[in-house]
Amino acid sequence: MKKYLRGWLALLVLAGAGCKPTPPVNGHIVPEAKLTKGQLVQSDPNRMANLELRNNLDALYLLMDKLYKRNPSEWKKGGAPSREEAEARVRNAIDQHTPLAGLDARDTKAMQLAFDPHFKGDRIATLIYGLGDMLITAHGGKRVLYLIDGLDAQRVYNAARNVEIAMWLLSQRKDNAGHPLLLSNALSEEGQNLSFERLFGGIIGRTDLVAEFTAEKYRRAVIDYGQSFFGGQFLQFLPVSEVAGAASSL
Repeated sequence: MKKYLRGWLALLVLAGAGCKPTPPVNGHIVPEAKLTKGQLVQSDPNRMANLELRNNLDALYLLMDKLYKRNPSEWKKGGAPSREEAEARVRNAIDQHTPLAGLDARDTKAMQLAFDPHFKGDRIATLIYGLGDMLITAHGGKRVLYLIDGLDAQRVYNAARNVEIAMWLLSQRKDNAGHPLLLSNALSEEGQNLSFERLFGGIIGRTDLVAEFTAEKYRRAVIDYGQSFFGGQFLQFLPVSEVAGAASSL
């Protein structure tokens, strides 16, 4: 008996070791959002889309900061007293899903304006605002989705393609003198700075994943229903004892 008991204890120890989480390397751990009341009325697709949009907007704000540092003359064109104030104005307009002060264009139209060689305003504010406004519009005009909300997979997919186009234009569009409209990635003998491309790539990847997941969820709903139906009907053990049979008839 003791031999069997020791065997079971060994199996439990091994099972516990198998469930032990992988330790972080150099302090890098998977970010976890705190549980809030709002999450109780969010489905798994809702939560996935909310995390995607949150991370994409954070990446946009980081892009904005990096672009302003590489193009310090841009924020002055918008009339802001400082770079920090210019960034705050853009963030507030995106977060509130409202027009950007002094700009008569939104989402893709603002993005087009930012790459117009004749545009005299703040290209960085216009571009980042346009991208952020476009992403929120593709998510139904909301930054946070709940059970009653739905997503149009094609719109989200189109948003990812728009980000790709903006990334390409940022690296290719030039003014009449042949100079880049905005400096971003740097390639030189000293090294390469492709941080802008990586940030854009992250936005595209997250948005594409949500678009595919949204398109898939309706088919998965049918499959899950079929699995639960057949599993419930045919994969359950049937009663064989009188007690079990009596209990099942109640």
